[in-house]
Amino acid sequence: MIKFILGVIVGILIFFFFLWFGGGKAVKKVGEGMTDTGKKMEAMEEMVRKEKEEAGKGLQKKFFKEEKEIKKKNQ
Repeated sequence: MIKFILGVIVGILIFFFFLWFGGGKAVKKVGEGMTDTGKKMEAMEEMVRKEKEEAGKGLQKKFFKEEKEIKKKNQ
């Protein structure tokens, strides 16, 4: 019973502070900031993906070049 009453009191306090610090306006500002952050993260992910592909291509070329040299030596 004490936990329930404590939970209700904490809920009321959270609601009060939500209204005190701007309510919907604060949530809107936070949401806009999160949207901007998401866009930046998507751009960074795309850049990392491209760099990863380029590095992979370089390693493949190096691997196949070494493989050809080994075959030539064996013949």
